[in-house]
Amino acid sequence: MNRAARLSTRAGVWLLPWSPAAAATVDPSPSLEWGVMAMSLFGGLALFLFGMEQMADALKAVAGERMKLILARLTSNRVMGAVTGAFVTAVIQSSSVTTVLVVGFISAGLMSLSQAIGVIMGANIGTTITAQIVAFKVTKAALLMVGVGFSLMFFSERERLRQYGTMVMGLGLIFFGMGIMSDAMSPLRSYQPFLDLMIRMESPWVGILVAALFTALIQSSSATTGIVIVMASQGFITLPAGIALAFGANIGTCVTAMLAAIGKQREAVRAAVVHVLFNVAGVALWVWFIPQLAQWVAWLSPSYPELSGSARLAAETPRQIANAHTLFNVANTLLFIGFTRQFARFVEWLIPDSPLQQAGLMLEAKYLDRELLSTPSLALDRVRMEVARMGEVVMEMLDRIMPAIIHGNRVSLREVQRMDDEVDILYQQIVEYMGEISKRPLTDRQTDEFMRLMAAISDLENIGDTIETNMVALGNERIDAGVSISEPTRKVLLGFHKVVKQALRDAIRAVSHNDPETAAAVVAMKGEITRMADSAAAHQAARLVAREPNRIPAYAIEIDIIEKQKRIYYFAKRMAKSVLVEPAEEA
Repeated sequence: MNRAARLSTRAGVWLLPWSPAAAATVDPSPSLEWGVMAMSLFGGLALFLFGMEQMADALKAVAGERMKLILARLTSNRVMGAVTGAFVTAVIQSSSVTTVLVVGFISAGLMSLSQAIGVIMGANIGTTITAQIVAFKVTKAALLMVGVGFSLMFFSERERLRQYGTMVMGLGLIFFGMGIMSDAMSPLRSYQPFLDLMIRMESPWVGILVAALFTALIQSSSATTGIVIVMASQGFITLPAGIALAFGANIGTCVTAMLAAIGKQREAVRAAVVHVLFNVAGVALWVWFIPQLAQWVAWLSPSYPELSGSARLAAETPRQIANAHTLFNVANTLLFIGFTRQFARFVEWLIPDSPLQQAGLMLEAKYLDRELLSTPSLALDRVRMEVARMGEVVMEMLDRIMPAIIHGNRVSLREVQRMDDEVDILYQQIVEYMGEISKRPLTDRQTDEFMRLMAAISDLENIGDTIETNMVALGNERIDAGVSISEPTRKVLLGFHKVVKQALRDAIRAVSHNDPETAAAVVAMKGEITRMADSAAAHQAARLVAREPNRIPAYAIEIDIIEKQKRIYYFAKRMAKSVLVEPAEEA
């Protein structure tokens, strides 16, 4: 039996009536231009991956914020969560970004882990849209799409049209890169050593391993599936081999999730573990039924019986692989969607809270995630969430400083002082994260939001410093001078303090929720703050004649307390005013 016959026989194990070499005329020693082939193959791959990145970045820029809102609102139950996860991932072209968004919702208490698992399952379905796009043979229109996309980018003055141009050009580059790779690989159709290698790919375990390693290397299951479809379009692989490679891509993408979770909060690690368990369990279940899945998909997909051999493979297999990829992920979601609570309990048992989390002593930023930097609208949303968290620490400092100044001891003052270290840590991490955001292309609206958030964290940090340096010093001064603040004065100071606290709380809310109404209320408090400050100062002046010891030192301390609180209101008002500034209109 010759080599071609053996290849046909071995492919027949998969119950398909054709094989990659069934109709190939094999030259045992063809003359191949390896250098030209390698340049074309890697150049085409580079264009393919670059096009995918361009298209995904444009999609995220256009629809990222909208997708976040959809994800936040439409995950009331596991089924709806899966549908929403599939839709959002299909639009923003990144299951990793969807997973990171979900982790943020869990951290903020907006979503339970079991609800999040439904979204993560749906995200796997959303990633298959790329394979479906790639399976359409429109390589002849690739350069037209590049030209149209570039024209929109170059000539349009409207930001949104430029983003659409980037998206169209990226899609064109995907198809153009596919065409170059396909042409580069065509001489291999008659190269026997390569055909022998393809025979080995008929083993599902080999295919799964190769695709998993390749996906882990390039960090994109969509790209791996696209390359598999390119190989199928040349008739190099059968449908079962393509399915095995798609399975391997599903496992390989878990490496991306696990790497992204390193050093992150427990919620991120749990989400990554859910992703791994779901994908590995799905592949482990279906690997035994690849022949049956292949037959089913071959029946569902368009066929070309007038063709034969590698020509038929090239015509039919790309669409069949894309359909198998989608069908596999849909079936897995339907099989496992009823067990999200069990998944959640198992993962929470597997990844328990750390002792620091249980004690509430985590000082690191909780919401900032590098995975979202490629989508500035989502990254800026995370900064707002972290600003709210930083604001909580500052609010607690402000809440505790007045009792410490009026009747506390040095220990209570040091505790307030120590809390400013947490503010400084969060401030530093937010600034570094925003430095990374600033390196990304931002729309005018995103630039305005970036500047407002930078101003807000600076104001919060200044309030923390005012409490930690100036107000703690006033407390120590009271203790050193042996001053006792009278009950009437305490009531005046604490009444003023209550209004300042309300102003700061509302200012933080206005920034973190982008709420102009609350911001306007903070600015409108200026008259009340001024009136109360003047009234408090008049009260202190009247108390100067009181027959109490240390009246002059007490007066100086009490006036300083009022002035420092007025300064805190000044920063709160400045934060609120930043929200009232009209954002730039996106053309």
